[in-house]
Amino acid sequence: MIIARTVPELRQAVAGWRREGARVGLVPTMGALHEGHLALLRAARGECGRSVVSIFVNPTQFAPHEDLAAYPRDEAADVAQLERAGCDLLFAPGVAEMYPEGFATTVTVDRLARGLCGPHRPGHFAGVATVVTKLLLQCLPDIAYFGEKDYQQLQIVRRAARDLDVPVRIEGVATVREPDGLALSSRNVYLSPEERRAASALPRALDGIVRRLAGAPGAVAGALADARAALEAAGFARIDYVEVVDAANLEPVARVDRPARVLAAAHLGRTRLIDNMAVPPPG
Repeated sequence: MIIARTVPELRQAVAGWRREGARVGLVPTMGALHEGHLALLRAARGECGRSVVSIFVNPTQFAPHEDLAAYPRDEAADVAQLERAGCDLLFAPGVAEMYPEGFATTVTVDRLARGLCGPHRPGHFAGVATVVTKLLLQCLPDIAYFGEKDYQQLQIVRRAARDLDVPVRIEGVATVREPDGLALSSRNVYLSPEERRAASALPRALDGIVRRLAGAPGAVAGALADARAALEAAGFARIDYVEVVDAANLEPVARVDRPARVLAAAHLGRTRLIDNMAVPPPG
């Protein structure tokens, strides 16, 4: 596996593959890799001849009160996982490579970032959209792969790539879950054993909403209220939101009469968990 630290090194490798006629798949990550990331890599390897995984803990998507310094980092373990999984190239730039002195440009996707996580993480999605746009342009893959667990992020990246005419297909990959339903996340390591047991209430609450709306598509308000009560009973200290939204534009819906998504963010101790599930329209 090639390890590239600079944009010219990355572009040189990709250019060589292009001369060979290979398609290129990109998996952007912040490291602390787990099976969810490896599922993205397998998707890239399945569709493209060459695969690139980026690891960059992006400082611009962390608010001042968030866990940038404590965010889990273990490049040696990540490298070992990627080599075993058959990754062709790891792009692991430093902060100065991604944000050189004088950097002054931000990509903002306004409407899609207003709700859900947006008000609770000021500046987060501008940081995400900016760094992902840079990664797409630095690598120029045929396809870039993102997990559906971060569904709002996925929709924002799709919108940014479309609006800016970035010639890359953005592909979502289904959330990978633990046996009890908890979505895999690098931040799950923050959970105490007791919190980890309680965490499974989040996917259960979302699944309950999906099941209820399958039989009563107009019962959104009641389903959300019941889910909140279940999370509070399970010990979630703060619930940022539980919402059912249009799957494309992320606007709240009162009745499921089109493809929708239920999304939630809630806190167990110092850990903020997010999750989402598809809510298909009836029939």
